[in-house]
This record gives sequence, C-alpha cells and structure tokens, in this order.
Amino acid sequence: MSRSLVALSLALLSFPVVAQKKSAQDMVVHLNQIQVIGTHNSYNMGFAPSEAKYFEAHYPKAYHGVEYHHQTLTKQLDAGVRQLELDIVQDPKGGRFAHPRIVELTRQEGLPADPDFDPNHDMMKPGFKTLHLGDLNERSSCPLFVECLRTIRTWSKAHKGHVPIFILVEDKQGKVSQLPDAVTAEPWTGVTWDAMDAEIRSVFKESEIITPDQVRGSYSTLEEAVLAGKWPTLKEARGKVIFLLYNRKSAPAYLAGHAMMKDRVLFVNGRPGEPEAGFVEQDNGKPAEIDELVKKGYLVRSRGDFNTDQGRTNDTTRREELLGSGAQMISTDFPVSEPAPWTGYIVELPRGLAARCNPVNAPSGCVDGLIEGKGQR
Repeated sequence: MSRSLVALSLALLSFPVVAQKKSAQDMVVHLNQIQVIGTHNSYNMGFAPSEAKYFEAHYPKAYHGVEYHHQTLTKQLDAGVRQLELDIVQDPKGGRFAHPRIVELTRQEGLPADPDFDPNHDMMKPGFKTLHLGDLNERSSCPLFVECLRTIRTWSKAHKGHVPIFILVEDKQGKVSQLPDAVTAEPWTGVTWDAMDAEIRSVFKESEIITPDQVRGSYSTLEEAVLAGKWPTLKEARGKVIFLLYNRKSAPAYLAGHAMMKDRVLFVNGRPGEPEAGFVEQDNGKPAEIDELVKKGYLVRSRGDFNTDQGRTNDTTRREELLGSGAQMISTDFPVSEPAPWTGYIVELPRGLAARCNPVNAPSGCVDGLIEGKGQR
C-alpha cells in the first residue's frame, strides 16, 4: 500500500475519535469562550475608480480612512470571518438613497461613471438599506438588509456546525456623509426597531438565533445570567447567529416596552452594572480592561486597526495585543483574504483557523483545532 493510502486509512480510522473529542469539548466550551476574526463595515465594496478620484481630491483626510473594500459576505465567511458588521438606514418608502450625489459630482468633473451603477437598482425598493456614507460611499454587496441576512443564512445552512456568526448592527440616523447637502437618514423609533426585528425573523427561524431571552433564562436580568456563565455551549450554539446592537445611544429606543430585551433579537451594547449588559463594545479598549470584562463573562468586540493606518504602515502592535487578549471578536478592515494593498498587513488567528479557544477564559485543555478549522482563501 502506498504512503498516501496509509495516511488516508489512518485519518479515516481516527475520525470517530476526533469527532468524539469535538463533541465532548462542545459540551463544556461556551459561546463566550472562543475567539474569532470579524470585519468592519463588512458590506462595503469601496469605490468605483472615478469616485475614488473625486473623494480623494475633495476629502483627502476622510478618504484615507475609508480606502478599503470587502469581498461579498459569502466569500468572507468562506475565508474564515465569523463576525460581520452591517450599517443600516431605514427607507420605508424606497428610493431615499437611490441617487447618490457622487454619481453626479463625478460626471460634473468629467470623470467616467461607475460602470456598475444602476439607477433602478435595489435602493428603489422599500425596506432597510445597508450602506456606509450614503452620497459618497454607497457601494454595498447587499444593499437590501434582508438580502444580507439571506446571504448569511444560505451560507450557514450550507456549512452546518459552524461556530456562531456574530452580526453587529449599526443603525444610522441623520447625516451620513461629509457633503454639506447630503441626504439624511430618518430617525429610528420603537416602531422602526420592531420592523427590524421582524425583518430578521422573516429570514432566520427562532431556533437559528441566539436571543437575549434564551441567555437570560430564569434570571431576573441578563447581566446576572452572563455573570453566572449562562451563555450557551458550542453544542447548543453551532450553526446559529447572534445579533449585537453597536450603538449605545440607540439602546433606550430599542428597550422601550421590552425591558431586559424581552422578545427582542439584538443584545444591546451595555456596560458592567447595567441590567442589560452582556455585550460590551471595546473598539479602543486596552487589553487589560478587555480581559477583566471577559473573565467576568461579557462578550467583547474590539478593533485591530483603525482608518487604514495599520494597513499602510504594517504596524502590528494593536493586532498582537488583541490576539493575546480575551476579546471574543477582533474586527479588521484587512482579513486574511483581503490584505492591505500597501504592506500586505492582515489580521488572522494562528494557523489560519476560523475560530479558536479564547486565550483568557477557555476551559483548561481546550483544543483550538476542535473549535473550527481553517477558512478557504
């Protein structure tokens, strides 16, 4: 028998043992005891060449910070990203963001039009939209929020057993670009949040979502449950999604009539001591502060780079600090499949894993390779 056949035979014989070990580990490792890589503004497709030229010429400082782009959500998930961020505006009548000013502004300066711009595209349809800077940076891989959700669910159903996918939702209100006469996003009310929850539930079944009610259980507050270690185990959480509300200032409207997020989908961005605290955003947090939160039981998201600066200089200081911290979600503009064009800078877990045991709070004996394997590049 050839060496390759021997190796294959041994691998097949060991598979049941590996599966048993993974199953056993899944029963003791909880959702908050893993670490994953996420992307910042995951839907953002960057700029058409003419739009980039206009933006850089007129708003050079702002352009410096947004000169990045992402692949489709499917390709990011394939590559091992397990935290996505979606910026949402409401557009109940449709068409509010369908005619971005940058299209006209580039034409006025004699620049070629965006070859992919379609005046009759999805932005004309009613419903929540996913976009970045409105009039200036409107290109989105899934302009309709519901399409983003369907894309994620399709990938999830095709990859049963994946670790939970963390989905940050950032509601945008008011002015959404630097242009003095830019289109504005309407304010959100309790009715708006009801509609968003309903839209999420129109795509994902209740059994496919990790909700605040599930985590809180019989505890009087979510924080009590979190501090008692009641996040679901991986056995309970695999193949599911969990939604997190990024904006702290939006929490009151989201919680109105839904104390402790009762019947809500999203976990609000809380702080220790608040009854709704479970997820704590720490984009600029110091590792020691993050670790303290993680050890107590909170979910933490932090950023490994900002405004493309690390990507331009290949400064890995922040990245390495976070990889050694307990932050469950480390977000970047440059995941492994999308290196910074200037230096090749990326943020990835060791050995290219899609998820690993949390460096700070994972149970003793936790094996990284049993959490989730490598993503496809």
